Amino acid sequence: MVKKIAVLTGGGDCPGLNAVIRAVVKTAINEYGLEVIGIEDGFGGLIKKQMRRLTVDDVAGILHRGGTILGTTNRDNPFRYPVVEKGEKRYVDLSDEIMQTLQEEKIDVLVVIGGDGSLSIAKEFHEKGLKVIGIPKTIDNDLSATDRTFGFDTAVNTATEALDKLHTTAESHHRVMVLEVMGRYAGWIALESGIAGGADVILIPEIPYRIEKVCAKIKERLERGRKFSIVVVAEGAHPEGGEMVVQRRVEDSADPIRLGGIGHVVGRQIEECSGMETRVTVLGHLQRGGSPTPYDRILATRYGAAAVRFLMEGKFGEMVCLRGTEITTVPLAEAVKVLKKVPLDSDLIRAARAVGISFGD
Repeated sequence: MVKKIAVLTGGGDCPGLNAVIRAVVKTAINEYGLEVIGIEDGFGGLIKKQMRRLTVDDVAGILHRGGTILGTTNRDNPFRYPVVEKGEKRYVDLSDEIMQTLQEEKIDVLVVIGGDGSLSIAKEFHEKGLKVIGIPKTIDNDLSATDRTFGFDTAVNTATEALDKLHTTAESHHRVMVLEVMGRYAGWIALESGIAGGADVILIPEIPYRIEKVCAKIKERLERGRKFSIVVVAEGAHPEGGEMVVQRRVEDSADPIRLGGIGHVVGRQIEECSGMETRVTVLGHLQRGGSPTPYDRILATRYGAAAVRFLMEGKFGEMVCLRGTEITTVPLAEAVKVLKKVPLDSDLIRAARAVGISFGD
């Protein structure tokens, strides 16, 4: 019987994490009389034994708050944990120690809220015999086993609001405005915010671009008397035959590559080939912050409540997911197998092309 569960948030933060925590705690206590333990700062809290009991009062008033009351990190992989001995760094496997800690604390099930990195760790723990259930979290919407991840809608809203503001200054100064958005190796944020924000050019990882095509679109607008243009660039976008721009590497992270900088590259190239004054805005972590949209609050609540319901039904080693309008589960192995990228035959791409948006191809 399940009597005590623990919950942690891993990976990058995103709007809606607190809504999930609230739903897990309230459902576990109100519906099933379970005890809930909050693990602080992702899997690092298990390594350092930083955990605390969560009550209904602890999650009061957090539905609308961004971030996570438990803290998070995209480092601290227990299966590859960095330690320094005699001035040298090496990596050790602390998973057995964590299994022992959970046993000592009499924790029956671990609820992991995270993206592909955190859920891959959850899958490894499940394979060691731990009862685990995952909840998909990422602003990038790149988990293939679910139609939607919470946090994505808020990120798209933030990017769209930025485009609305850039439009007015671009038109006033007759400039090209380039907005770089997040998304890692998938173009979902750039595509949806670009369509919603009336972009003229959208550059995404799935469609390698040619700068000549981008400039041709800008010049074509100029010839029609449109003295400004809006360009949205996903951080993973890259030219035809070229590579993504890597800002830096974080070796202790589950995903060590940090993308960033493509917006400035594209901005310089546009200014050179079009002769138009160009400005670049990198939206960055603004997309991760702030209050979640109503859609994300509702989806996060559904995920959290369903996760507790499914674990009480004995569905371990699974991730809750949205399929159509229903919340169901898929094996963790399937959930993290491949990233969900924008299909080239997507209706979104067809619609964007139909209204005149260029993808630089």
